[in-house]
Amino acid sequence: MPELSVAIVGGLHADARRAAVQHLLTAVPGSVALHHDLATAAAGTVVRTVRDRTGILSTGEAPLVNDCACCALREDLVPELERLADAGLTRLAVVELWESVEPKAMAEVVAASGLRLTGVITAVDPALLLPYLGNGDDLADGGLAAAATDRRTVADTFARQLEYAPVLAVADSEEVDDEDRALLAQLHPTARQVPLHYGGLARSPLAEAALAGFDGEAAAAAQHPACALLPADADAHGVATLVWHRRRPFHPERLYAALEDLTCAAARSRGRFWLADRPDTLLHWDAAGGALCVENVGPWLASLPDAAWDMVPPVRRAAAALDWHPEHGDCCQHLVFTSPGLDRDGLELLLESCLLTDTEYAAGRTAWKRLPPAFDTLLEV
Repeated sequence: MPELSVAIVGGLHADARRAAVQHLLTAVPGSVALHHDLATAAAGTVVRTVRDRTGILSTGEAPLVNDCACCALREDLVPELERLADAGLTRLAVVELWESVEPKAMAEVVAASGLRLTGVITAVDPALLLPYLGNGDDLADGGLAAAATDRRTVADTFARQLEYAPVLAVADSEEVDDEDRALLAQLHPTARQVPLHYGGLARSPLAEAALAGFDGEAAAAAQHPACALLPADADAHGVATLVWHRRRPFHPERLYAALEDLTCAAARSRGRFWLADRPDTLLHWDAAGGALCVENVGPWLASLPDAAWDMVPPVRRAAAALDWHPEHGDCCQHLVFTSPGLDRDGLELLLESCLLTDTEYAAGRTAWKRLPPAFDTLLEV
């Protein structure tokens, strides 16, 4: 029996996720699926189920760790996988994540254990893309929170699940239309899309993807605000992606006043941006479900001394090189907005109005830093 392979299958679209897992169990001989049900966490335990294509093989309970269901999952998952690896009877262990668990966290847990992670897959029903991206409800409201302190929303959790995985297992139904397919393609253009419904299992593309191998560093870098591989400009079937790239900082007060309109202008927006009163700080923009998260990611590379560049990962240096400007280095606006019915012209006008005017820009960095710090509260300074 070859070395155990581990594949992670996640996603808030539960029916699509279960179909993907069952497909893998059927297509890959000697495979089992592990699932931790976090819905029982309120009672103090997490329920683990191990099954193959014929049904349940075993069940067990793991106690909560620090009142955190995800912590209990981490503590219980690796020993179970190691047990399967030591027994030598399992070819593929499919880790079926509970609804709101994000694949990045579990991929890092599996990789750190030394186990062989060969695939990370998010299962998606394209007909549900807009309803989930537009859902600003807290996970806790739907009983999906992974801990008492979990303040994530359905929309931002789903967006990260979708954008992290290099492979998407795509369900199909009569409800799916060209707009849904275009939205999925524009939200994650580099993903390999594998249909869940096709004839025969002799050569299963989904099984091949689950066993193909997984580069955790590349997947993490593709989501990191400083070097994210953001979507390109696109327009198809009523869905558009606007890439807005400028070399001038935002005026903090004007941008702050426009946040609500900008956040609601698209189903999904993300990227990095530059504030005049914080000219050395790279800021992360992450919006879905009508809610915006703004985060300080650290310094732009242009603000670092030359000696510090050796400590910067190559992928970050490469991303900075693509944005490099003779005067400002990598400091820039690089925002991407994706949505059906996107008002490109109106959105561009609004964004342009938030930039420094020619007079403000000419005043220089010393004057910029004296502008009113409108984002202090949002950045929790």
